[in-house]
Amino acid sequence: MSDFERGLKKRGHKDLDTISSYMSLQQLHPDLMISSLALRAQTTADQLAHKIGYEGRIHYMEELYNSRPDTIMNVLTLQDDSYETIFIIGHNPELTEFANFLVEDNFPKLPTLGVLAINLNIDTWSQIHEKCGEIDFFIQPKQFKYYVPKQIRTTLAKVKES
Repeated sequence: MSDFERGLKKRGHKDLDTISSYMSLQQLHPDLMISSLALRAQTTADQLAHKIGYEGRIHYMEELYNSRPDTIMNVLTLQDDSYETIFIIGHNPELTEFANFLVEDNFPKLPTLGVLAINLNIDTWSQIHEKCGEIDFFIQPKQFKYYVPKQIRTTLAKVKES
């Protein structure tokens, strides 16, 4: 099986449940989701959308697989300005490189199922440029390895019931 066709492993599904529960509790909802066409990215996007109650369309793009940061930037610059919040589901090292293109801080590595929120100091998507953003927050599954807050445990239990 090629890397492109590889799915999520058991741990990936568990981590996705945890991260999506946190995102749901924090009411983190996109106006648009863009995902790599690779199977594991599609699975992540589909399940994340379902778990956080996103009902919009997910754009699956082959260009986000093994892409350079300028490709990701070009994809974003073409988006309609009616979208305020866009989730990108992709791969490393490309997403880490893109994050470092956008922010002053040197972000070491975006882990699998890590969520990095960047506020961009732009008025339109076409204005994206180097160092135009600031990190708003960062979460990763490892944060919840030893302690899962009660609200997330409750949300996880509801997810498993449905």
